[in-house]
Amino acid sequence: MPHPQLDRDKLTIKPLGERKNKIVIKRDCVLPGMAPKTLSGEAREIVCQTADRMREARRAGRAIMLAFGAHTIKNGLAPVLIRLMEEGWLTHLATNGAGIIHDWEFAFQGQSGEDVRRYVAEGQFGIWQETGRYINLALIVGAYEGLGYGESVGALIQNECLVIPSAEELRRVATEALAADLSGDLSGEVRRCRMKTDPARAAAAADFLAAVRHFDLQPGPLAIPHPFKSYSVQAAAYRLNIPFTGHPMFGHDIIYNHPMNQGAAIGRTAQRDFLAFAHGVNNLAGGVYLSVGSAVMSPMIFEKAFAMAQNLHHQKGGGIKDHFILVVDLADARWDWSAQGEPPMDNPAYYLRYCKTFSRMGGAMRYLSADNRDFLLALSRELTGER
Repeated sequence: MPHPQLDRDKLTIKPLGERKNKIVIKRDCVLPGMAPKTLSGEAREIVCQTADRMREARRAGRAIMLAFGAHTIKNGLAPVLIRLMEEGWLTHLATNGAGIIHDWEFAFQGQSGEDVRRYVAEGQFGIWQETGRYINLALIVGAYEGLGYGESVGALIQNECLVIPSAEELRRVATEALAADLSGDLSGEVRRCRMKTDPARAAAAADFLAAVRHFDLQPGPLAIPHPFKSYSVQAAAYRLNIPFTGHPMFGHDIIYNHPMNQGAAIGRTAQRDFLAFAHGVNNLAGGVYLSVGSAVMSPMIFEKAFAMAQNLHHQKGGGIKDHFILVVDLADARWDWSAQGEPPMDNPAYYLRYCKTFSRMGGAMRYLSADNRDFLLALSRELTGER
């Protein structure tokens, strides 16, 4: 017998405009060309080495991937990331579910960062109408349209619109695929139906139809203005056709508090993004991977994607080699991973998860203890020459 579940339809969901925020993007953003705080001589050497490897990778047409935690967005670094994308220094960006949300909230209302202690005490933390409704609806639309997680939200921000199909269209897509799948006759119309109707899209259509009925969604374009979209990394990536992938974990993000949230849409779009991420890793030989402020998401998705890509390379008699990995975080690491290798299990450095993971991935790995603002500003200045 299924266990009881909390009914999200019973929640009091307040307008996002009533929420007090800590961060105002126009006031708090970090602009390209701003000077980083003083970095140590070793840190400057690592930044220069990273920039050199990125130049080599770009000349060779290899992947230059940046994975980052949500604080890279919360710290207002969108203008710096957008400049790096516009000048061709990044071929792929990846973040977690919180990074997706903060980027969207900045684009939608120019603010983000609620007071968790206050709103938990009030029973209101994360229970906001527009964030939950629009991001979840963007993912439902994206799942139906064959988009990834980050791409779905990026398209919403850039286009300032979601297109809602009619219930009739959704019902037709779902039933045609089901009829084709149940039939053993592979000739004529059934065969043509199978060719044009993807079963995964049919399942997404059925999920979409459930949302249309539950929330009485009207067919046609749904305009959703994003007056601050120039600060959105996702929108810029969508505009520039650079993969920006989202890698959420179930229950980790405030959009799960909203009844519009649909696990199937999360799963479909996030799976597409993981495979898009793995496709980028497959081109990492001679390339660069930057992991900035992500203690869990980045190392975990990287090691699985790298294993799959390495599998494909080995089938052809080769392997992924000569890649450069830079891990940036605030934690002080006294262990020299590049010179000393992996520390023994009785050394606390062994449990610095991201360094341990990336040190096992071959190539060259460096670790830099720095604020993400200082690192990305220094790297941007080194690559673009902006002062």
